[in-house]
Amino acid sequence: MPEGDTIWRTAAGLRSALVGRTVVSARPTALARLGGTTLVVVEPVGKHLLMRFSDGSTLHSHMRMRGSWHLYGEAERWRRPEWQARAVLDFGDRVAVCFAAPVVELVRQAEQAVGHLGPDLLRDDLRLDQVVARARALGPTPLAELLLDQRVCSGIGNVYKCEGLWERRLDPWRSSSELSDQQLGDLFGTVRDALRANVAAGAFPRRFAAGRPAAVHGRRGRPCPRCGTRVTARQQGAQPRWTYWCPGCQE
Repeated sequence: MPEGDTIWRTAAGLRSALVGRTVVSARPTALARLGGTTLVVVEPVGKHLLMRFSDGSTLHSHMRMRGSWHLYGEAERWRRPEWQARAVLDFGDRVAVCFAAPVVELVRQAEQAVGHLGPDLLRDDLRLDQVVARARALGPTPLAELLLDQRVCSGIGNVYKCEGLWERRLDPWRSSSELSDQQLGDLFGTVRDALRANVAAGAFPRRFAAGRPAAVHGRRGRPCPRCGTRVTARQQGAQPRWTYWCPGCQE
């Protein structure tokens, strides 16, 4: 499941292999004009990826649940079927392929594609007080829904939502209005630390505090590693996502 750490690792791999190189050809037809341009920048923004080219255009892709970028040698066999390919960029001896992403588009102004997003939680210059201010601007919101709201900050997905709330011992349905600014900042900081650790380690499955695996996500019916209560799960939010939590120690 692509989350902020996945996109950062993807961007790093594409950047290392392709920045400064010229596109030989691109498909489908909507991307054909990238042929002859040079890839200048690869930039992750939450779950979005921006690839900027020398003609001023930007290829914007959004991974959602199943999208992914792959990098192949010229004659290397693809690991996913060609019918799933949404973008194919041929750099000669390297081919970058975006599979199954619901959004793949060429734009002139990249900010139009990602301007609605809050700051990427993995940015080095991120200020948590600004994230808290954006959270407060939404009014009282259940904590699990707040973490997933990409307008507050971008890059948090369902795994980090559940694990961050467990780490801070917080009920996913508790209102943000019940937490102080310091507590809200600590919550976002905990998630950020986990994201950064997994980017650095390239870990999969993801690891969390003290190198442990997931405590609650995907573990419904299993004992909580902290208190032994069985983990439960329920859908939450206007666009329902599964929330996993421990009813014994998340208050």
